[in-house]
Amino acid sequence: MNEHEALVERAVRSTGTIALVGALDAGKSTLAQALLEAALAEGHSCALVDADVGQKTIGPPTMVTLKMISGSADLAPENLRIPDAMHFAESTSPQGHMLPIVTGTGRLVVEARRRGARFIVVDTSGLVSGVYGQLLKYHKFELIEPDIVVGIRRGEELSPILGIAQRFFDCEVVALNVHQDVVPTSADVRASRREEAMRDYFSGQLSRWRVKPTVFMPVPPPLFDLAQMERLLVGLSDGQGSYLGLGYLEAGEDDGTVRLVSPVAEAPKALRLGSVRLDDNLGVRRVDLRNMFGTD
Repeated sequence: MNEHEALVERAVRSTGTIALVGALDAGKSTLAQALLEAALAEGHSCALVDADVGQKTIGPPTMVTLKMISGSADLAPENLRIPDAMHFAESTSPQGHMLPIVTGTGRLVVEARRRGARFIVVDTSGLVSGVYGQLLKYHKFELIEPDIVVGIRRGEELSPILGIAQRFFDCEVVALNVHQDVVPTSADVRASRREEAMRDYFSGQLSRWRVKPTVFMPVPPPLFDLAQMERLLVGLSDGQGSYLGLGYLEAGEDDGTVRLVSPVAEAPKALRLGSVRLDDNLGVRRVDLRNMFGTD
């Protein structure tokens, strides 16, 4: 039995929340799957929170997502990709978007517990280096209150984050080496996967609504040219603190109007502006809303 299998066997003997930490291509999603399969076999009510907004297991990029796991069928890729709840994180990268990612992760762990999950796995992003990586993981731990933090490491790259978990939080901290079967992927492959996931999300029948500037958060400044919002990604709020899904904006031709385009059939209560713009292939390009609006 290797150290990954030993961790799984021990972790599922009790219930709680397990946070998985590791750099890109560390094998976090594979370990999450193994933990959930074993927890189901033990009879636990389970949930997976996918807090990686770029390389998604559940739902579309830019979203922190929740999947309730009631049986092995829920772990099949075609079912796992459909979220039970979502929180819009504005971008495909944690850089500059710590607050919505941390808030979304915390809210969805609370939602998983509210729905009855007693064994929750939180799969985090691959940002682990530098001050920003440490702050991001610290604040996630602060909100989700994990019982176990599992770091999957290469060398000593996770020592600062695992040390923070040990010093600041009442949780068990486990360090594993990256499994020998993990195959690294290139930046180009990861970008291609994001585009494919976005294209898949926006495939099929799309609804269109004409929207007013007052529905946006943040609110555009007076006299702002709405044409600058062309193909800007938005989160569709249900008006109760959660999100129905994603959409993008289309600016009307010469009439100063803007329309929402989305695969979601239900009209949202409000729209939260993202920090990415979709190109013709549904790839993402970063946008600085402060510069676009000309405000601080």
